[in-house]
Amino acid sequence: MVDYVKFKVSEDLEDLTLEAIETARATGKLGIGTNEVTKAVERGNADLIVIAEDVEPPEIVMHLPSICEEKSIPYTFVGEKDELGRACGITVQTASVAITEAGDGEDLIEEIVDEVKTLKTTE
Repeated sequence: MVDYVKFKVSEDLEDLTLEAIETARATGKLGIGTNEVTKAVERGNADLIVIAEDVEPPEIVMHLPSICEEKSIPYTFVGEKDELGRACGITVQTASVAITEAGDGEDLIEEIVDEVKTLKTTE
């Protein structure tokens, strides 16, 4: 596991996370890319932060888990930047994404946040 990946996410949770991003893209609002994500966290207006595990160099996203913890914003991980980019509806990879308005994905995000809380307490 890479230094910034604080807990291991199951394949089911990863699929649920990508579905939540796609739903938010269609009915809510996303902040795509580490700069946008950092701004959303600092402003406290993100419902969920998603970080790819295969970011090189890791310093690009290494600060995100700690600032999310500081601002009490839930975060999780997906395996690949490619998958994250596709879920966002873009043709390039992205290291991270912020769901700033859940749209119809509120229930999905709640489920993800609950599961992540469980993961963090068992790790």
